Parts: sequence; C-alpha cells; structure tokens
Amino acid sequence: MDVLRRNHVTVTGRAGAPVVMAAHGFGCDQNMWRLVAPALERDFRLVLFDHVGAGRSDLSAWSPSRHATLDGYVDDVLELCRELSLGPVTFVGHSVSAMMGVLAAAREPDAFAGLVLLAPSPCFVDDPETGYRGGFSADDIDELLQSLEANYLGWSGAMAPVIMGNPERPELGEELTNSFCRTDPAIARVFARVTFLADNRADLASVPVPTLVAQCSSDAIAPPEVGAFVHARIPGSRLVTLNATGHCPQLAAPEETASAIATFTKGLPDHGQAY
Repeated sequence: MDVLRRNHVTVTGRAGAPVVMAAHGFGCDQNMWRLVAPALERDFRLVLFDHVGAGRSDLSAWSPSRHATLDGYVDDVLELCRELSLGPVTFVGHSVSAMMGVLAAAREPDAFAGLVLLAPSPCFVDDPETGYRGGFSADDIDELLQSLEANYLGWSGAMAPVIMGNPERPELGEELTNSFCRTDPAIARVFARVTFLADNRADLASVPVPTLVAQCSSDAIAPPEVGAFVHARIPGSRLVTLNATGHCPQLAAPEETASAIATFTKGLPDHGQAY
C-alpha cells in the first residue's frame, strides 16, 4: 500500500530545512493545522497527514484490529517517517497524538529530533489511589463513551464546544463539530475508546529525545495538572503554558502555538542540518 496516499500526506515549506511533522487529535484532520502552517512553512519543511479513518485518508486501510490500540497508529507514523526519508523530525502531536509521539520515539528514537506534546494527556481517567488527576472520573468516561456510541452526531454537537472552549467564539466550536461529523461514526467509536481509555503514564519515562510539553492555560479536557505530570515524568522536558483557552490551541491561539513550536525546533541540536 502507498502509505503517503493512505494518510493523505502533504509536504510544504522550505526544502532542505529541518522537518516538522504535525499529527492531529481525535475527530479531526490535518486541516486543524491550517492557521499555524504559514508560520511554520517559512522556516521548516512541514509534513501534515490524516490518521487512517480521518479526513481524506484511505478509509479502506483502517483495520479494527490494527487501529484498536495506539500501537497501530504508531506503526502508521513510523512507516510515514521511513517512506518520506526526511531524517529526524520534530513530531508535534496534538491531544491523543502526543502519546503516539511518545511511543514512536521510544520505539525508534533515531527518527525524531524532538517532540512537541500539545495539550497532551497520558490518561484521561482520574486515579484516586495515586492522586493522579486526568480530568474525568471512570464514570464520566463510561457516560461519554455510551453517549457517543448511542448518538454520535448528537454527541459531536454537544461535546465539540466543550472541547474547543472559547464560548465567545462559537465559530470554533462549530468547526470542530463539523470535523467530528465528517468522521465515519463506526471508526470514531473505536478511536474514541483508544483515546479516552488509554493509559500511557508509565511510558513517559522512556522518552529519549528533547521534549516540549505545551499545555493550555484553561483546558476542560487536559487540565494544567496533566501537563505538569507529563513534564515531571519525561526526563529533561520543558513545559510552556500557552495563553490559550480550550483543547485546540492551534485554532484558538495559532500565533502563540506556532511560535512555541518554532522556538523549540530551532533550539534542537540538529537544527540547521539539511535532511
């Protein structure tokens, strides 16, 4: 299978410049990066793609076995890196894709110059025994998944504005709702379970590359405690709090988001090396 077609890969920006690869979160596609892309294209080679089952990806490539865990998506990311042969990339993972970056870098560290974990969450479920706060109780997640499975379109309309935040900018919530509704409901149900039931807390310590944790100042999906947890568990990581509300800073605060990605990437040891 042509993996570039499978994931509807687009490559823009400066030829020979350091490479930034950006991966979208649940219910979205690469269009989520459109407001940060112009700034990143000035200094970097920018790789965007759709996860299998999202956007303009090849839906026939989606497998209920391969894509029932994060490992299947990690396989996809690593196959893209090998196929593109662009050398070590700065991988920008939004939301659930942040943990894909964590797992991919641990498996094949030479493929990555660094990671940017944008609004990450290694586990959405609170763990009272350890004091971990993920933002949701187990009952909350069960209710969320039951609602999604019973009426995906209705769930999308109700949840997208909550995820996006910024109630004074309803067009952002509407955009996310429309993105959710473009996703095949059967695929979305599986990916939702992958997203909201995964627990990758133990994987954070294995990240072997420079990492920036970029959290939002107010995020109903990944509260500040989660960003602090991720930062504390990844050796040598940096933490930045974006002046952004909601879970999608690349739409709510694109200039600040692009600046954080660019500043981090330019500071990596491999910056300036042509790939």
